[in-house]
Amino acid sequence: MSLVAVGLGGALAAGVLTALAAVVVPRRVRSAVAGTGTVVTGGAGVMAGVGAMTGSSLSVALPGLLPLSGVSLTLDALGGLFVAVTGGVAVAAGVYGISYTRSHGLDARGVQVVFPLFVVAMLLVPAAASVGTFLVCWELMALFSLLLVVAEHRHRPEVAQAGRWYAVMTHLGFVAVLIGLLVFVAHAADDSFPALREAGRHLSPGAAGLVFVVTLAGFASKAGILPLHAWLPRAHPEAPSHVSALMSAAMVNLGVYGLVRVGFDLLGGGTLWWWLLVLALGAVSAVYGILQAAMSTDLKRLLGQSTTENMGLVLVGVGAAGVFATSGNRVLAGVALAAALLHVINHAAFKTLLFLAAGSVLHGTGARDLDALGGLRAGMPQTTAAFGLGALAASALPPGTAFVSEWLLLQALIHGLPAPGATGGTAAAIAMPLAVAAVALTAGLAVATFVKAFGVGFLAKPRSAAAGNAHESPPAMLVGMGLAGVACVVLALLPTLVLPAVGTVSGVALGVGDPAVSGAVTVRLAGVAGALSPLMLTLALLAAVVLVVGAVRVVAARRARRAARLWDCGGGPMSARMEYTATSFAEPLQRVFDDVVRPEQDVDVTHHEESRYLVQAVEYRRKVPDRVERRLYEPVLAAVAAWGRAGRRLATGSVHRYLGYGFYTLCAVLILVAVTR
Repeated sequence: MSLVAVGLGGALAAGVLTALAAVVVPRRVRSAVAGTGTVVTGGAGVMAGVGAMTGSSLSVALPGLLPLSGVSLTLDALGGLFVAVTGGVAVAAGVYGISYTRSHGLDARGVQVVFPLFVVAMLLVPAAASVGTFLVCWELMALFSLLLVVAEHRHRPEVAQAGRWYAVMTHLGFVAVLIGLLVFVAHAADDSFPALREAGRHLSPGAAGLVFVVTLAGFASKAGILPLHAWLPRAHPEAPSHVSALMSAAMVNLGVYGLVRVGFDLLGGGTLWWWLLVLALGAVSAVYGILQAAMSTDLKRLLGQSTTENMGLVLVGVGAAGVFATSGNRVLAGVALAAALLHVINHAAFKTLLFLAAGSVLHGTGARDLDALGGLRAGMPQTTAAFGLGALAASALPPGTAFVSEWLLLQALIHGLPAPGATGGTAAAIAMPLAVAAVALTAGLAVATFVKAFGVGFLAKPRSAAAGNAHESPPAMLVGMGLAGVACVVLALLPTLVLPAVGTVSGVALGVGDPAVSGAVTVRLAGVAGALSPLMLTLALLAAVVLVVGAVRVVAARRARRAARLWDCGGGPMSARMEYTATSFAEPLQRVFDDVVRPEQDVDVTHHEESRYLVQAVEYRRKVPDRVERRLYEPVLAAVAAWGRAGRRLATGSVHRYLGYGFYTLCAVLILVAVTR
């Protein structure tokens, strides 16, 4: 029996048994049982994914299990990468959830049963080898995640609202994927992926383009890509923090998986405009997502909007790979896709860490508003260190985790300027420089965003009693954050542990024989002049820091020291009210991008009743709305509400009116039949 079979079978068995055990065990041990079972499920998923990426395979057919099409599972190298990432996130989230669910009142049967089943559904999506199996697993993943999102709906009304948004958006995405794949199946012998690959070679350009665009809409919705991102900054903040980690670090990746599977594998690569569309959507999502994150003061909402940014960067890599592949440059296509897949792994690591740390802040303070936090370093030192590591990892600065994948992406884009007269040269010549600018701008804004989150939230003075009385989280939560932190450090210093396998996966997906990247210590690009050694770079930075600090200490030791109070401009000791808040920190960025974010500000001045010249209070309100949501979703929601009001006028409760509706409808149908015969 292969490693993949053992891992995937073990994950399925462990997840189902854990869900059953959570039904019967007493409440006092339910969190421990569910968390431990989820860790086993995730570990088995990692085993299966690594086995698939290193050459093992699995193919299972159960024709009688599902009506019409049966169940068909095949785990190849591409699916193995996403299975391994999902399993790794589940391990950290499972350990973390042992204490988190118990302390937050989430140890009821519902949450503990659904959580391991959610992990199982996500592990099965990349292993599906037929349309029927894929759609069932995709829908199970959506339903289980929805149940987890609304787990605390009795405590906060915002949770129910987020659940409604997520339910509508995820099922609209499912409908789009369903329509696209059914159109595809109509041109194939059956719904198996091998039959679709064969049919994809003979599809007309119009049919292939329709399948790609419709499925792209569904997969982009799951990945949180503009303009279908509205659910993400609502659902992720309101879900329990370990569920937020699974959704943001694992579930959204499956939208990328679906796009790569359908676009490159089943449809065979398609035409240039497909991937220019993907590239444009990714670039716009990356810039817009990080701008919204930079303006946000809600810690978990900030992280959710950062997910839109990072998935946008991944789509930039996928789109660039498609542009290069259709232009005949398979080498750069492999580098771009390897960069995208590596960023999927890196984002899973640091976003898991950041969401778990945000949950620890919520546990220790009961707040997630950065304007009300500050001073957490004293009461929560381990959480502060974890969030600081995650912020560095997400900032795309050396030696951060995201640095290598974004460097790879920039290398592919910079080397991708086409030669004059090449196929698609004009479009690529315009798209690639704009993509480079979008990635560079996104990296700079990400640094500012996470400096704000870490500096204002953890290092400043406490701005509320909750922040001043913050306490550290239980050991299981710290261990979960520690596991994610170790993954961030390993991926930052030794990305070469995973890059060869990632390069092989990207080569297989694109039909390229040689891996796009290689190297044991130094990352070397195949066919492109580019090399990077993250470990050597980190050692050099560390040596420079030690040298500078040592020189400063030597100079300072020669002078006499005396204690003095810091200069305070004559205003007395600094207080928390004099510090930068998250809102004021983002003010310069807001002014620069005022035409993009369009903030709404309102000042209310209340005067004393005795005199209109004496001010009693001044209230300042500032809001940065989502312009895409304002322009796209609000008119649609207003139209639906108007339709609903009209419907209420039609449904008056009169039986005679309802009979009349039926009579007139029948007459109209008969007239239509008579005319069209």
